[in-house]
This record gives sequence, structure tokens and C-alpha cells, in this order.
Amino acid sequence: MITENRAFHSEQVQADRKGSNLALYALTLGAFAIGMTEFIIMGLLSEVATSLNVSIPMAGFLITGYALGVAIGAPFITIATHRMPRKALLLFLMILFIAGNALAALAPNYTVLMLARILAALTHGSFFGVGSVIAAELVPQEKRAGAIAIMFTGLTLANILGVPLGTFLGQAYGWRSTFWAITIIGIVALVGIVLLVPKVASATSNLRKELGVLKRPAVHVALLMTVFGFGGVFTAFTYISPILTDVTGFSPSSVSYILVLFGVGITIGNIYGGKLADRRLFPSLIGTLVALAIILAIFSFTDQNKILTLITVFILGVAAFGTVPGLQLHMLNTAKEAPTLASTLNIAAFNLGNALGAYIGGIVIDSGFAEGLPAVPWVASLVTVIGILFTIWGGKQQKRYS
Repeated sequence: MITENRAFHSEQVQADRKGSNLALYALTLGAFAIGMTEFIIMGLLSEVATSLNVSIPMAGFLITGYALGVAIGAPFITIATHRMPRKALLLFLMILFIAGNALAALAPNYTVLMLARILAALTHGSFFGVGSVIAAELVPQEKRAGAIAIMFTGLTLANILGVPLGTFLGQAYGWRSTFWAITIIGIVALVGIVLLVPKVASATSNLRKELGVLKRPAVHVALLMTVFGFGGVFTAFTYISPILTDVTGFSPSSVSYILVLFGVGITIGNIYGGKLADRRLFPSLIGTLVALAIILAIFSFTDQNKILTLITVFILGVAAFGTVPGLQLHMLNTAKEAPTLASTLNIAAFNLGNALGAYIGGIVIDSGFAEGLPAVPWVASLVTVIGILFTIWGGKQQKRYS
């Protein structure tokens, strides 16, 4: 009898693990679709600018608009839907996401495309915020950062597969075809969430208590860590396509293959960043951010050489997403009583950093400062240094209150 009970327990544990893994994969698929929408403009910057008769920096502001849509919309959507069951909320967000990308594919001009990007962006923060909480709840306490990293693998896969393939598709058949492809992927992700993600309770039963947690200075510092720590990445990466073609001298057709290399780097960085964060959170965060600042500064010199550029782009990917699981876990640790809202706000902070980075890079290019494009990587490095300073401050706060 004891042997039978043990066998049954073992089978139950394996079934639970399988169910948890499938749920994580469904979240990852949704993350893939959303990540592809976020990043695809970078690979099609020139095509969109030419098609809509706007400048490269103006096309880059489509990234800024998306990021601001996340930063502004995420907390409002989270607050408005705080009593919704988490699975129902995910489904609602995916439907809105699908509608936004279909509108982007049909957009007759720049203004409508911007509105479509903002509509899709409204889903981003809440999806990753709720998804991070669900992912963390599906696994044991000591594996939470790893589970978050698995879900965020959807973002890395979007860079490895989605953005390069979407870039190739857009260059071959027009950028609208890429948004139709994203719409289809979104529908598949919606079905996956319906079938695989378990039903869980509402995000919170006491909104006032959650909002109260966000008054803590440590939460504000955590958000600034994310904004500037990740903002440096997008100061440079928003304009990676024109840097590769106009500065380094790669052909436009080579950009999609180089983005694959970057995607491989961020996949490695995301996975090992999660493992390092589970072991020693702040030392790993500071070390990764320092490496990121250094590689961005180095990119200002290596972008003159094709081989060195390829190496730099790969390492940049590793360092860039090595920060993501740790920054997200730190926010969850800092605001434990308000996990969904705090997690969503941190995703908004990532995108505020994206918007800030795209804006700063655009200003550098438009001003012609230090010849424009060549100056973008080292300016990006300075943005990351600010993130390092906030991270050191956040580490001191953690020691004080732990």
C-alpha cells in the first residue's frame, strides 16, 4: 500500500510539473507575439519610413509611442481590471493585442499606425505583469526567477525568430505583411492560453492596500533601476538597422541575420540572468549592468568593423537581457503585498526606458552631435551608467530594510 501511494504521489507530481510547464509555454507564446510587435519596427525602420514618407527618427518614434502606451496604459488597465480572474484578464489582453496588430496592418498613414501601435501597447504591461506573477506561482519559491525567465524567453525567441523572419517578410512583401503574421500568431497564443493556463484567483482583493505599497521609496528606486538600466539598451538598439547599414556598411538584407545573432545572445543572457539572480540578486545585477555599459561604449569603436560588430552585437544581447529577470524579481521582492500591480509597473518601466532610449537616440541623430549615428552607442552607455547608480542605491535600501 505504501509503495502504491508513493507511486501515485510520484505520478501526481510529474503530472503537476507537466501542467506547469505547459502553462509556462502558453505564457511564453503570448510573450513571443507581444515581443515581436514591440521589436519589429527596428528591423523595418527604413521600409516603414519610406512607405509612409517620414524620416528615420520619425519612424523610430513608433517605438517611442508603443513604449509610452505601455508605460501609461499598464497601470490604468491593471487598476481597472484588478478584480478580474487572471486568466480572463490574459484573454482580454490578447484579444485587444490582436485587434491592435490587425489595425496596424491596415493603417493607411503614419497617424493610424501610431494609434494601432499604442492600442497593442496597452496590453503589454498587464500581460507581462500578470504573466510574471502566474509564472512565479507555478513553481517552488527557489525557482521563481527561473520561471519568470522562461516566460520572458518568449521575448528572446521573438528576437531570434520573430524579428528576423518578420524583417525578411516585410522586406520581401511589404511591412504590412509582417503585422498580419503577428496577428495570426496572436490568435494562436490566445488559443494556447485558453487551453493550457489554469484558472487562478483575481489579481487582488484590496486595491487600496496595493496602491499603498507603491508609496514606498524602495519601489520608486526599483522603477528607476529598470528605466535607466534597460533604457541604455534601446538608446542604441532602436537604431541598430541604420547603424549596421550606414555606419558599419552591411547590406539591408544582412540585418535580419544579424538580428538572429543578437537574439541568440539575449536568449543566453535571459536564461543565465535568471539563474544568477536566484543565487545572488544584486551582485549579479550590478555586474551585468557594468558589462552592458562597457559593451555599449565599445560598440562606438567596433561598429566601424564588420567582424567586431558581429561579436559586439552578440555580447550586447547577452548583457542586455541578463538584467531582465533580476530587475523583475527585485520588484516582486520589494512590493510583495502588491505583486500584480508592482510587476506590471515594472514592465511599464522597461518600456518607459525603451521610449526614453529611442527618444535620446533620435535627438542625437537629428542634432548631428558627433556625426549622429556613430555617437548613439556611447550615449547609450551613459544612460546605463545612471541605471548602475540607481541599482547600487537599491541594494543599499534592501540591506537596510531586510
